[in-house]
Amino acid sequence: MSKQKGKSKRPAKHTLRVIPLGGLKEIGKNMTVFEYGNDIVIVDAGIMFPEEDLLGVDVVIPDLSYIENNAKKIRGIIFTHGHEDHIGAVPYLMDKISAPLYVTPFTKGLLNHKLKEAGKTKVNFQEKKAGDVFEIGPFTIEMIHVNHSIPDAVALFIKTPSAKVLMTGDFKVDFTPVGCPAIDLARFGALGNEGIDLLLSDSTNVERDGYTMSEATVGSTFDKLFRESQSRIFVASFASNVQRIQQVVNAARLNQRMVAFTGRSMNTITKIAMELGYLNIPKEDIIDIADINKYPDNEVTIMTTGSQGEPMAALTRMADNTHAQLQLKEGDMVILSSSPIPGNEKSVSNVINRLFEMGVKVIYQELYDVHVSGHARREELKLMLALTKPKYFMPVHGEYSMLKHHSDLAVDMGMSPDNVILSENGDVIELRDGQIKLGQKVQAGRILIDGAIVGDVGTAVLRDRKQLSEDGLLMVLLTLDSDNGKLIREPDIISRGFIYMKESTGLIDEAKAMITKELNSMPRATRSDWSQIKNTTRKDLSRFFFNKTKRRPMILVFILEV
Repeated sequence: MSKQKGKSKRPAKHTLRVIPLGGLKEIGKNMTVFEYGNDIVIVDAGIMFPEEDLLGVDVVIPDLSYIENNAKKIRGIIFTHGHEDHIGAVPYLMDKISAPLYVTPFTKGLLNHKLKEAGKTKVNFQEKKAGDVFEIGPFTIEMIHVNHSIPDAVALFIKTPSAKVLMTGDFKVDFTPVGCPAIDLARFGALGNEGIDLLLSDSTNVERDGYTMSEATVGSTFDKLFRESQSRIFVASFASNVQRIQQVVNAARLNQRMVAFTGRSMNTITKIAMELGYLNIPKEDIIDIADINKYPDNEVTIMTTGSQGEPMAALTRMADNTHAQLQLKEGDMVILSSSPIPGNEKSVSNVINRLFEMGVKVIYQELYDVHVSGHARREELKLMLALTKPKYFMPVHGEYSMLKHHSDLAVDMGMSPDNVILSENGDVIELRDGQIKLGQKVQAGRILIDGAIVGDVGTAVLRDRKQLSEDGLLMVLLTLDSDNGKLIREPDIISRGFIYMKESTGLIDEAKAMITKELNSMPRATRSDWSQIKNTTRKDLSRFFFNKTKRRPMILVFILEV
């Protein structure tokens, strides 16, 4: 049969594959791949801060194996907003691939600074804003304005010939936000009427009933606290919460106070936000941190990092009395304008207790409305589901309990349990012509970053660090005759973190005698094998010290040939 003239052949329709590589069953390292035929776009590339068992690890990023294996297909990386759990892994990702970065203006400012610090200056930024619709290969992308605890946060509507997906990003519904419009609910409703195949929605606050309070409520609380205080006021907050910084500045100005900033990220982000017009601070209201003692206490406000109890953050160093420029004193007021990230509760509690011991008045969320979340609670999540009316729903951005609560919420609102997907990192969700199925799972997981070391901190290294932290270290030096392998002098034993040498001389002498006897009784052939001597000494000492102390230190054996 001959082809009809004037009619071009339609391109073959592919399946849209949605592949989360991070952000499911965890808080952080958010990253999702959208794959259509030979084209891929990535949404976000974040980090996660290490849990307590990841000793010495600085940050955790998603496993990038699937990205590396499909580098030629990647057409772009799109960002919902500029928090570290959405952009922090970009310097590591850019080591693997080269692709344009689609960003809103404030996110661009943060990423540009981050990449320059990492020595990456040749970056293809494609600046976009809420309301923009643009194409990346076969993908049509629309950015939709949402409210969050950072400027320029957007949801993403991702459309292909096979399926339409809405990704809320981190959001809340705020009708009286600070410094930006309210969330664009009308657009979400319009998209719901057009038809959405799959909704991916933020699950962080699903376990909390009601609505998240408006950011505007915090401003009135600040004004009251500032008005009633005659002391210096320190406000600790996330540096990226520009709206919160603006409210502190507003309250300070209303109460004739100057403002100083301390903390590396606080100074960096404040500078970026002022340059881009997201912060309005009259220059005459800002003082250098070194000059605060030139002003009366009731004329000073200090914005600081350290709201999460981070060891090196400014507030923690103040609480430890190790800050180079600031010393807290009795009567100062410290306002913790944040809530602890899961896992940081103990660190924050320790800082609060140390501040109270110093005679400082500490104000935190449980006492006053000094913080509101940037994430939607149950009623707002219900509203998102009701407006968008998705055929299929997949909760994202949360630990498993959060994902489960969110999926149950969707079922309670009338969705079929068969249309609600409880997924995990590495799952492949395939969409085509209104139908959905699970594809073959891809490699996903975590990469541990320790200083400049990427990925080499594996299970064995962490196990060694755990052993060192719990039972300490013993170092044994054996001085052997190079001809016959006999001990020339008594073994040397050094303890670090295991026992106190001065109070354990009897135990150490007994261990030395045991080693000496064991080595001298070895056959001559065995004494010529240094590795055999090391292994025997290590095993004998391990058994000896466990019998005596019920602990197993790490034992390192060194041989000096003479």
